[in-house]
Amino acid sequence: MDKRALGRSGLQVSPLCFGGNVFGWTVDEATSFKLLDAWVDAGMNFIDTADVYSRWAPGHSGGESETIVGKWLKKSGKRDRVVLATKVGKDMGDGKVGLAPAYIRSAVEASLKRLQTDVIDLYQSHDDDPKTPLADTAGAYAELIQAGKVRSIGASNFTAARLSEALSVSATHGLPRYECLQPLYNLVERPAYEAELEAVCVANGLGVINFFALASGFLSGKYRSLSDLGKSTRGEGAKKYLNPHGLGVLAALDSVAARLNSTPAQVALAWQIARPSITAPIASATSLDQLKGLVAAAALKLDADAMRSIDLASVKP
Repeated sequence: MDKRALGRSGLQVSPLCFGGNVFGWTVDEATSFKLLDAWVDAGMNFIDTADVYSRWAPGHSGGESETIVGKWLKKSGKRDRVVLATKVGKDMGDGKVGLAPAYIRSAVEASLKRLQTDVIDLYQSHDDDPKTPLADTAGAYAELIQAGKVRSIGASNFTAARLSEALSVSATHGLPRYECLQPLYNLVERPAYEAELEAVCVANGLGVINFFALASGFLSGKYRSLSDLGKSTRGEGAKKYLNPHGLGVLAALDSVAARLNSTPAQVALAWQIARPSITAPIASATSLDQLKGLVAAAALKLDADAMRSIDLASVKP
């Protein structure tokens, strides 16, 4: 599998990233191990998780996903075949939230312990923290990089203005800069990234690893009516796309998929992979069949007609 440069970090990643939010939530430990093994054995190397996954689930407190990934890394011995990304900053309860230096120092130790590794390849600010000076946050990351606990840093859920400011602060103070952005981006929500963030990323040579690449599963074609929403625990998240625009995007994906003997999900991901500013969309799988579909999407090449028809259907009038 061809690899892509992640910003100027020096990291080389596969064109798709496995989203670890499912580990310990909708996928048990044994299945998670099988999925992770199959992902790496298929030539993919990029895995993204976060300390907060899956705190939202009943009885969970956060750290469940990192813990499973860590157990797999230890059991499989495949740490050197993985670019490992995690995040800090979301509310973990008991005041554990934000990007203050003291909290980052404690949070990274907790993540390293759960992940059973000495170093995190990509450590990301999960949310902007307007209460903490950007230079203070970057300074804390500088300490972690110097100590060998983190290789590079990224940002998620930042506005274009705040991302630009963070990059400027890092340059001014000689501190590590965010090498990638993790934004919301998919075919039914293109403006969230394209309106302002894309230009900042391109101008500064940032990698982009977008989340909700399949719009909570909607772009797989699984949810085409209100009666379909009960098919999975994520179904309600797709409800907002059941409108003329969303269904028009699905129709375009259906048409291209039929012509290329593919699936709507694979076409949707291939379209994102083909965009010059995107490094690796993030997608999840809960079964080996789904994972095979993701791997196939990374190898799918869309012709000009396919790209054009999807473009036309996905741009809101």
